[in-house]
Amino acid sequence: MSELTDLDPEDKKIITLARSARARNGVAEGAAVRDETGRTYVAGTVALESLRLTALQTAVAMAVASGARSLEAAAVVSEATEPAAADLAAVRDLGGVGTPVLLAGPDGALRVSARAE
Repeated sequence: MSELTDLDPEDKKIITLARSARARNGVAEGAAVRDETGRTYVAGTVALESLRLTALQTAVAMAVASGARSLEAAAVVSEATEPAAADLAAVRDLGGVGTPVLLAGPDGALRVSARAE
């Protein structure tokens, strides 16, 4: 487990934004992504009867819908112990193979630093 103090300030920022989205919306996960221009997109889990998206899938979709062409990094705050395959795939689709995906617990502590595959 890594502390937020060990991370780049921009990576700390997206973890903090993801954590805030999770708390503010009372959802299972919060996520944030940073695009190639430094813009951030923040989202929570979507759990409708007809539509289910993880928080990170939603954040990636928001980036695409806003014209992002790539991602620099992604973060998700969750109870999970590893990033979901669907999340890694969504980040890879926009950011490419190797895009950093940070998974933090609800307390903000970094659990896993992975790469989109």
